[in-house]
Amino acid sequence: MKNNWSDKASLVLITLWVGALWTIGAVAYVMFNTLQDAQLAGQLAGKFFNDVSYLGIFTGFFLLMQRLFSFGTSALKQSYFWAVLVMILLVLAGHFGIQPILAQLKADALPSDVMQSVFSDRFKTWHGVASIAYVVQCLLGFVVVLKK
Repeated sequence: MKNNWSDKASLVLITLWVGALWTIGAVAYVMFNTLQDAQLAGQLAGKFFNDVSYLGIFTGFFLLMQRLFSFGTSALKQSYFWAVLVMILLVLAGHFGIQPILAQLKADALPSDVMQSVFSDRFKTWHGVASIAYVVQCLLGFVVVLKK
């Protein structure tokens, strides 16, 4: 692979995206175990996850296009390409699919906390799905870092 600006940009973007995934995961864990107000921890974590989603969408598409332009159709045979693609799909599913469901459940529970409402079980289920998707993204991030 040539050492040009797009290679350098992809390295920086991988560092930002995967580093943000791992960091925000750890920060959310600490917030929920440190802050006494779980709703506040959830709001803060939600803001962080939202920002990382946009970073992931931009970065993922850049990485896929950069890989396709550099390697042509042989990029489709590379685990790097498929790891990035699955990461993007997980980001899109989480941001545009799962997060709106969680937000609606929270809104439906008002004025109560969703965890104290009849929507608690559904919220826990969808939150679990979101958490699994996030962990898979983080693990695929290892693949992307190692394959770069």
